[in-house]
Amino acid sequence: MPDGYHLASSGISKGELGEISKIQEELDELSDAMAQGCRIMALLELSDLIGAVELFLEKYFSGFTTEDLLTMQRITKRAFQN
Repeated sequence: MPDGYHLASSGISKGELGEISKIQEELDELSDAMAQGCRIMALLELSDLIGAVELFLEKYFSGFTTEDLLTMQRITKRAFQN
């Protein structure tokens, strides 16, 4: 029987806040939520993923924010569309 929310919980390693390992944990949980067909859980995991990215930015890229990433994402999207 699954333990907690995730069916693949035994295959999801706990990450450390501010590290890539936390981003990977949230990504693995997102994959598991999608495998379960639970879109609400997937949205929650996307939110957690953004939080993990924010903490990573604070630790390794001080002064940069998720807004900076979104600005670059929009530019890349525009470039691909053109």
